Parts: sequence; C-alpha cells; structure tokens
Amino acid sequence: MDMATRSRDQEAEELDVPVGDASAIPLLPGLEPLRREKPKASPIAGASDPLDEDLPLEPSRALVPSDLAPPRAHIGDRLTRIAYRMGVPAALLDSPFKRPGPARIKATVASPLTGDRAAGMALRAGHFLVHGLKLQTGQIEMSGTARSTPPVERVVHGFTWLRDLASAGPREECARLAEGLLARWLDANPGTPKGPAAEVEHTALRVIAWLVHAPLLFSSGDGVLRGKALKHLVESANWLDRKANKTPDGFARVAAWCALTAAGLLLPDGKPRRLHGEAGLVRALGDFVFDDGGACSRSPIAQMDAIALLIDLEACYEAVGREPPAMLATMKELLVPPLLALRHSDGGLGSWQGAGAIAPERVASLIDASRVRARGLKDVGQWGYHRIKAGRTILQFDAAPPPRGPHSRSGCASTLAFELSCGDQRIIVNCGGGAWAGGAVPVRIEQGLRATAAHSTLTLDNANSTAVLINGALGKGVEEVEADRRDLAQGEHGATRLEASHNGYAARYGLAHQRILMLREDGSELRGEDVLLPVKRKGQRGKIGFAIRFHLAPGIEVRLSEDARGAGLALPDGSYWQFRLAGETAQQGGELQLEDSMWVDGHGRARATKQLVIQGMTSRGGGNFPWLLKKMG
Repeated sequence: MDMATRSRDQEAEELDVPVGDASAIPLLPGLEPLRREKPKASPIAGASDPLDEDLPLEPSRALVPSDLAPPRAHIGDRLTRIAYRMGVPAALLDSPFKRPGPARIKATVASPLTGDRAAGMALRAGHFLVHGLKLQTGQIEMSGTARSTPPVERVVHGFTWLRDLASAGPREECARLAEGLLARWLDANPGTPKGPAAEVEHTALRVIAWLVHAPLLFSSGDGVLRGKALKHLVESANWLDRKANKTPDGFARVAAWCALTAAGLLLPDGKPRRLHGEAGLVRALGDFVFDDGGACSRSPIAQMDAIALLIDLEACYEAVGREPPAMLATMKELLVPPLLALRHSDGGLGSWQGAGAIAPERVASLIDASRVRARGLKDVGQWGYHRIKAGRTILQFDAAPPPRGPHSRSGCASTLAFELSCGDQRIIVNCGGGAWAGGAVPVRIEQGLRATAAHSTLTLDNANSTAVLINGALGKGVEEVEADRRDLAQGEHGATRLEASHNGYAARYGLAHQRILMLREDGSELRGEDVLLPVKRKGQRGKIGFAIRFHLAPGIEVRLSEDARGAGLALPDGSYWQFRLAGETAQQGGELQLEDSMWVDGHGRARATKQLVIQGMTSRGGGNFPWLLKKMG
C-alpha cells in the first residue's frame, strides 16, 4: 500500500470515481501513517441539521471548573451543611425551638417531562411494558427479595412507570391504579427494603418519582396509605444520606444526590438536607461527565437519564418558589450537545454502548423539556463520537476507548464502528440493545449484543477488540485510540476525512486496526479502508481470520453482485446504493458475503435484518481492505 503523503488537491481530485467495477476503485487517497496527535475536544458546535435550522441555537462548550461550584452560601448555611453531614438531626438544625411536625410533601411539582404514552396505556390495561416486553401487573412479584431482570427491577422498584401512567390519561382515571400498585409494593416491602428494592439507584428513582408524582399517588385521601408512603419516603431519604457516596456507579450517585436535594426541598425541616444535597450533587456530576459534557459511561441512555433528573430537580425548586442553582442549568447545557451528536436525520439516536435506536419522539420530548437550544458536538475527544453531516447523510463514528470500571454499565466493544443514515432512512447500523436485555431482548444474548461483531467494524479471529465480561463489565483490550479529522475542500468535490486506530488487538495478535472514512460533501459517497498494521517493525508469520461487518437497517433489500465483490441496496424510501470491494481487498483474501443480523429498535424489540461481511484470511504481517458505498442515480 502506498503510504506516501498526498496533497489535498490530489485527495479532492480522486473522490469522483465510478463504482461499476471494483477494479476502478483506487486505494483511498491520503493514507499516510496515522499522525500521533491526541484527539481534540472542539468548543465549537457542529453544523446545524434540518431539525435545528428553525431554532436560534447556541454553540456548545467545554466544562470549566467554575461550572461545578456549589451555590454560594453564607456562613450560617455552610455551618448547617457541615453539622448535617456530621449527623446532627435536620429538625434540630432547621427549627431548633419548634416541635417536629408530621411528614408531608410541601408543594405540588409540575415537571415538563412526559412519559411513554404507550407504556402508560398498557399499564391501564393491566400490563407493565418494559422495553417491548408485556408483563401482567398482577403477576409481578414486588418483594425486594424476588429477583427479575434488571430492566424489570428498575421499573418496578424505581417507580419509573409513574411518568408513563401520568401521560396516559386524566389524573382521576389513573390515580386508583397508581395507589393500588403503591399499596401492593408497600405491603411487599415492609420495614427496610432488601435486594433490588434497596439498590441506591432504585431507591433514588423511587424517592424522586414519589415526590414529583405525589398527586397521582395520594389523591384519594387514604390516610393510612399516605402515612405509610410518607414514612417510607422519609426513611429512604435518611438511608440515602448514608449511602449516596458509597455506590461506585456514577449515574446511581447522581440520582441519589438529586433525590436528596429534592427531598430537602419538599419534605419538612429540609433545609439542611438541601444544602447537603446541593454540595454532594456538584461532586457527583463532576465525576459523572467528561469536560466536553459527555457521560463517562459514553452511554446515550445515561446521558438522557441524567438530563431528565436535572429537569425534575429544577421543577422541584420551582414548586417551592426557590431559584434553582445556576449549576443545574449549566449542566443541562453541557449534557445536551453530546446527546445531539448521536442523532440521525430522523431525530432518533444511534445504537451505542448498549442503547437501542432510541425513538425520535422520546429524544425530542426530552430536549424540549430541557429548554436547552444548542448544536450537537461535531468533534469531541472524550465523549468520542464524531458526527459528519453531508447533505442529507449523517455519519457517526466511535473513536474512543470503551468505558471502564464503575462507568462500564452494559459497556460495548464498539471501537471504530460507524453508523450511516440518509434522510429518514438508516443504512449502516449497530445491533444495539445490550442494556435493554431482559425486556423483549432475551438476557442470554446480552453479551453478544455488546460484542465487537454486533457493531459495524472489524474483528480479528472472531475475538472482541475489548473483552466483554458479565454484569456489563469490560476487560482488557482497547486502551488508546488516536484520531484525526480533516476537511478536504477542492472545487466541487470536497469531503470530510476521519482516520483513527486502536490497539485492542495489539497484545494478542501484534496488529493495530486503523480505519479511514471519507464522506463526500454531498453525502452521496462513503469511502472506507480498514488497515491492519503490525505494531512491531517485523510482523508475525502466518495468517489470521478477519471479518469486517456492515449491519444493515431493517427493510433494506440486498442482492450480491454476480462477481461476489459488490452488493446492491434497495432502501425502503426508493433510493438505491451500491457497495463495492476494491481489487486489493479481494487480492488479500477478502470475500463479500451476506449473513443474517438483528437490530433493536427504539421500543426494545429485536428486528431481523441482514449484514454484509467482508471476511477471509490475511497475513499476520498486516493488510489493507478498501471499500466503497455510493448512492446511485
């Protein structure tokens, strides 16, 4: 392979190449050795897309230390915060000369967030709808000692179903059902909750849900039920006081501190807890996000859940007539742009780090409720997802190591995978849905959905680029990713070029994977090349199996060409795309095959689809595999 540096003029001139014959596809221009530069986080937002053009948008920016400063407090409040942290009772600090009053919720919260109406209607019909799985409410075991799948436990013990039910009809019609389920749960969990009911995240979500949706739970005037629920609410807040900082999970910690702050706002004698919660929330948010605003878990699910927590917490401040701390608005402004970087033209999100293809209406509802108007990040270093918009085509590219340690919740070995969409039609996707396993997606395939082979990238020897372990954890593999992004502008045929490499296979096979993607500025052509480079000067002998997978979106009709070096893709919107291998790919043992695949949609349902696979045996001394995807007509 010619690794000499080419000029930008040469690169632009070579973009316009016919695709009728694989031999007509030259090596990708500009494939000089990867420059050893660290990825840079761009403080400037990416180009607007059709969903943004009607809005006066602000550019996104990076996190600075002043963004995560606790609200200013005078000396008395600071002393109160310290005393409460040391264990002095809140009633003694807040009202030392008054007799403690009965437990009550001081205000009604009006959150702008809306739930899933379909899930709410299913609940009214007698079913929990959990990521596409219907479960009869009467058959759900609500005891904390009973185990179920993680998504079901989160819904049942976190009471996340309350928001869905509130969106499914008038309060009067939904309150009886909500109170009945609340009574069942309290009867099944007397005293101190155990098992999944006592997990920090579930407890925090339950506290926030009861506070925000109190009118739905306590509208009948049942004093006994109300008393039991309020007693549990106070005890749960006291328990979170002790446990909030002890959970290793970043999102669970954020949820716990949001719950404590909300309880401090809405429960009696809450000022000390509010002051304590605000300070703890600042620290938790600082540990939860990168400087560019992306969650350290790199999960769009965690990103959305964190935004939703802050929206609910702001609503709690507004309910009691208190101005929310400025850091809440600042954090929302930081969290929204990275999420928008994963949005396709249809408004839905790409399938990354365990998430399915989150539906457009769910994303739009959250962004509207956040009241944040910003552009999606175009080029980020820590969040790691590059986004290129060219015409009606959007390319998303994972150019960062996968999450590790406490942030690795349903982590995926997806390094150097990409997704591609044009207009409202997705073309190349990842399978997604590993984090939703236990709903309609079976738990037994959860690890498979997190594997490298479930993503549109290269695998060696059927091995993951990063080891996929049980319980959402990841092992050894990709430690470093080096990326470079350039705009190639010349005449009528400009393009954006992304180049990245990772070391996930270096220790085992002595090879680094390098991927170059070049998207033409009108979005009609994506050139790619996957390169295997020996990490030592002298490569190893022998051959090794490889596979480069391109998972296709549902509804695409695929037919391999007669020479088995190309394929035609007929999209549901009537457009036609052609995929071709370059001659070098075939010469180095690569053959194009069509295999079955699956894709998890925004409702958590697995849908059958196909995948194009370039696979074969290649030299352990390295190789390069160019390919081309082009819109015809």
